[in-house]
Amino acid sequence: MPRPAETADNAMDTVLDEHDAALAQAAQRCLMAALDHSRAATVRLVADGQDMPSVELPPKALRLVADMLGMMAQRQPVVLLPQKMELSTQDAAAFLNVSRPFVVKQIDEGRLPCRKVGRHRRILFDDLLAYQQALHEQTEAALQALADQAQALGLDR
Repeated sequence: MPRPAETADNAMDTVLDEHDAALAQAAQRCLMAALDHSRAATVRLVADGQDMPSVELPPKALRLVADMLGMMAQRQPVVLLPQKMELSTQDAAAFLNVSRPFVVKQIDEGRLPCRKVGRHRRILFDDLLAYQQALHEQTEAALQALADQAQALGLDR
């Protein structure tokens, strides 16, 4: 399995040129239109005029593919990671765009759960996402408190 840093480096390979971005956008629109009009438990993809087997997929899988095609059509890099993946403190720091010592401090203070593998800490990607969401909420709350304080002091003009 590729490590997150390697996967992130390969994300740039998913940035499409103008022609392929247009193809991705058209494919996304077709998939979304098909999914919007279907209440089926599965969707069957059939190759037209070829000797290829049809494939049945759950609508959730097709929606994921459509979402990825949409991002690729906007020429954004795309990385797909399993949710139960464990990250090193270095990988977690890279994901959060912070230093590794900051991640270690958050773990030591009990703000970010991890498990030990020998001397090494491993962080579940789910836990990292929850931590990132909590940080985002704290930031939003602090910004709102500052805005409220500025308004109360008449500094908002």
